[in-house]
Amino acid sequence: MSQTPSDRPCEISWFSALCDDDYEFLGHPDPMLQSSWDHCRNIALTAQAGGFDNILLPSGYQLGLDTTVFASAIAPLLTRMRALMAVRIGEDWPPQLARRIATIDRIMGGRLTVNIISSDLPGQKLDSEPRYARTVEVMKILKIMLSGQHLSHQGEFYQLDLDPPRMTTMSGKCPPLYFGGLSPAAREAAAEAADVYLMWPDTMDNVRDVVADLRERAAKHGRTLKFGYRAHVIVRETEAEARAYAARLLSKLDDDAGEAIRQKSLDAKTAGVAQQSELRAAASDDGFVEDHLWTGIGRARSGCGAAIVGDPDQVLAKIRAYQAEGMDAFILSGYPHAAECDLFARHVLPHLNHGPLMLDG
Repeated sequence: MSQTPSDRPCEISWFSALCDDDYEFLGHPDPMLQSSWDHCRNIALTAQAGGFDNILLPSGYQLGLDTTVFASAIAPLLTRMRALMAVRIGEDWPPQLARRIATIDRIMGGRLTVNIISSDLPGQKLDSEPRYARTVEVMKILKIMLSGQHLSHQGEFYQLDLDPPRMTTMSGKCPPLYFGGLSPAAREAAAEAADVYLMWPDTMDNVRDVVADLRERAAKHGRTLKFGYRAHVIVRETEAEARAYAARLLSKLDDDAGEAIRQKSLDAKTAGVAQQSELRAAASDDGFVEDHLWTGIGRARSGCGAAIVGDPDQVLAKIRAYQAEGMDAFILSGYPHAAECDLFARHVLPHLNHGPLMLDG
């Protein structure tokens, strides 16, 4: 018997703002919310105490804290929750990355997951298609080495013949690789080598189309994918309160300051970012592009730029609607991150059947 969205389990993750991305008022920096060890640790521990399954540790070269160093430091404190460590492929050498992943996974007792970012090396620029081709090579290398196998890889970007490091993950396998991107090259990379395809916010019709496309692409490689949805959230006891809070978030935003924030990201020109801009352009005057999906966040943020907004029942219904379209995991955030994490944990999380995402096979 197939499970309905209301009883099918999903992974619910929160987000620790390592990349100077925490505000009380969007675009209005607050020294108390700036990325630091204390602040980002507290977000992660709030999520763990609230019952979340995983915590995304993002990575941005120009902004905030180094993700790998932070993950190493927070690992002993995460006694139950997983960590989703973002790694920027253009900044790493695959065999060394494999050893670091295995080491942190050991510290965490086997609860590390990895968010693959198809990045450039800072200061250099690689066209989209070769950049994603390089990323596919890295994902394949990681899967071989972290499964304890000898690596004989002769690719366009890496020519490697070596044994795996002695340090293995707790499972003896590569942790789940989460990966996102909307361009044709990114979709092919996900279909060929990723485990979980991540989407940024979109209309329900577009979510349905992307899932169908990725399933078809993966099938051509003899593979299946899990799907994840990355979004912000604003949940309050009433819809009116949630909408009022959304308006408050933007109440001190200067459009020029918002544009400057969006342009800071090294990924500001990707297809996914362009799609978030299109979503904002299609929204109504109050920023809603469809029921309970508000695009105002993207006025002061590159990347994930929309929020699920409503009362607890409305937010829950929206998440279940995404589940019905194939979403297996959700990575959520809100402003300020620790406060919104607590609100979601109290109002919505207890009503979801959730747990760590398990891969097939």
